[in-house]
Amino acid sequence: MGCCWGSVLGALVLLLSVLDLCNGGTTSAFVRKVEKTVDMPLDSDVFRTPPGYNAPQQVHITQGDLEGKAVIVSWVTMDEPGLSKVLYWSENSKHKHKAKGIFVTYKFYNYTSGYIHHCEIKNLKFNTKYYYEVGIGHTPRTFWFMTPPEVGPDVPYTFGLIGDLGQSYDSNKTLTHYELNPTKGQTVLFVGDLSYADNYPFHDNVRWDTWGRFTERSAAYQPWIWTAGNHELDFFPEIGETEPFKPYTHRYPVPYKASNSTAPFWYSIKRASAYIIVLASYSAYGKYTPQYKWLEQELPKVNRSETPWLIVLMHAPWYNSYNYHYMEGETMRVMYEPWFVKYKVDVVFAGHVHAYERSERVSNVAYNIVNGICTPVKDQSAPVYITIGDGGNLEGLATNMTEPQPEYSAFREASFGHAIFDIKNRTHAYYSWHRNQDGYAVEADSLWFFNRYWHQIDDSTTAQ
Repeated sequence: MGCCWGSVLGALVLLLSVLDLCNGGTTSAFVRKVEKTVDMPLDSDVFRTPPGYNAPQQVHITQGDLEGKAVIVSWVTMDEPGLSKVLYWSENSKHKHKAKGIFVTYKFYNYTSGYIHHCEIKNLKFNTKYYYEVGIGHTPRTFWFMTPPEVGPDVPYTFGLIGDLGQSYDSNKTLTHYELNPTKGQTVLFVGDLSYADNYPFHDNVRWDTWGRFTERSAAYQPWIWTAGNHELDFFPEIGETEPFKPYTHRYPVPYKASNSTAPFWYSIKRASAYIIVLASYSAYGKYTPQYKWLEQELPKVNRSETPWLIVLMHAPWYNSYNYHYMEGETMRVMYEPWFVKYKVDVVFAGHVHAYERSERVSNVAYNIVNGICTPVKDQSAPVYITIGDGGNLEGLATNMTEPQPEYSAFREASFGHAIFDIKNRTHAYYSWHRNQDGYAVEADSLWFFNRYWHQIDDSTTAQ
């Protein structure tokens, strides 16, 4: 039976490899109409504050532990602190539980934040719908979320991918397009650059509040897994702001301690059949730094028999054929790419470049500073690199591509959109990218992923 199954999988790999080659090296013929990207005005409906005294706003959730049995609920009250408590109950239970959290505030130049609440709900049941209520005592608001299935190798799960979102009219189209995609994402993997408040004079932090209200319609109902981008730095010493990431870290907590990380900018979680590693492009990553030492210890821990899909999130892409941010990720690539190949990372999602691109499976691990071997080569142990910094922010599209298209680039297009990574089982996942201009079900780019780790295991079994 093992040999027969190995033959079937081998044929599938061959077929998928042929399909890969057929779709390789394409610069999309689709040309988006040239339009100025404009931020939505502050009185737009999507920024509207909820009615009622001290009504909670900017509600969002993220995973709160390593395996998905906890969530961190965050919200802001403006009039007074109120209670940092959450009432929650499962769909089939009338018994309400209570969790107690904390609130924080911060100042940034001439801005003072509202009261930012964070509350962790622990010991939840897998694969269960929960309702939760915030704003207790004044103006309560109720939301809901689904916990993931228990971690396991053949658990199907669907992730949405969004990056560099901002709060423009195009940003609104991207979020709407994601919400209405017939293949429903259950969790958003967000690859950095949230509000773009730093594009306004003195890093106008009011734009952090509007962005929180804008994204609440999704982020209050399903976890968004956060990656820090360059627009989260908010480093502005000229006005006395010398603490990097201050607004971001006050507003968007992550469960970094659950994976033994020492900082909230790099961490990992398990969700269903996926192991997700978040890296920090704008924190020190050189040899012997905390991030380096953490990743060095983290990758060997990944049990592919439990979580066969290994996904990495970062902000600055390593493989990029646009004339924007070209080679910015190179020093991190030199440090970490050999590990990605050794541990057979399936896919790396990045942002930063405001366009879309998908690579072949390539590596450049043979290169060193003296040997001159600096051309990426196809490598079936390497991940696919996907740049999805196309959320729709004020800075507009990256339209200037390097020519000719490099061999490592499989597909690229200067459009705004989002993606879906739909895990079917331990061996197969279906990936699709959706541009905003198309109907909700249209796939502008797609690829079947065949899990390289399990292919290796099967080859070993067949050989015996």
